[in-house]
Amino acid sequence: MEILRLSGRLFDRLLDILIVLAIAILIFSWLSVCFEVIMRYFAGQPQIWVIETVEYSLLYICFLGAAWLLREEGHVKVDVLLNWLSPKNQALLNTITSGLATILWLILTWYSGGTTLKAFQKELYTATILEIPKAPLYAIMPVGSFLLCVQFLRRTYGYMMNYKQG
Repeated sequence: MEILRLSGRLFDRLLDILIVLAIAILIFSWLSVCFEVIMRYFAGQPQIWVIETVEYSLLYICFLGAAWLLREEGHVKVDVLLNWLSPKNQALLNTITSGLATILWLILTWYSGGTTLKAFQKELYTATILEIPKAPLYAIMPVGSFLLCVQFLRRTYGYMMNYKQG
C-alpha cells in the first residue's frame, strides 16, 4: 500500500511540473503573438513562424494540463442528474463514468501512440511553412492521453471507495 501512496505522490508531482510547463508555453505563446502584432503593425515585418508555433503550442498546452485539471476537478460537469441522486448513488455514477473514461483514454493512448510511431518511422513532415517533423507534434498526444488515463483510473478508485463507504 505504501508503494501506491509513493507512486501517487510522484504522479501528482509530475502533473504539477507539467502544468508549470503548460503555463510557460502559454506565456511564450502570448509573448509571441504580442511580438507578431508589434512587428506587423509597427515595423511592417510579419513573422511567419508565430501563427504556426502558437497552433502547436495550444496542442501541447491542452495535453500537458488536462490530467492536472482533472485531478483538481476543474473539468466541466453536467450535474443536473447528479444533484437528484443520493451521495452514494452519485459516487456509483461517478465510478461508472470515470471507469468508462479510463477505457476511452486508454484507447486514445494506444491509437495516438501508433500514429506517432508511424509518423516517426515514415519521417513525415508538416505541409506548412515551417515544415517540421510530425512525430514530435504527435508525441504529446499519447503522453497526455496516458496521463489522463491514469488520473481517471485514480478517480475511479476514489469514487469506488466513496461508494463502498456509503
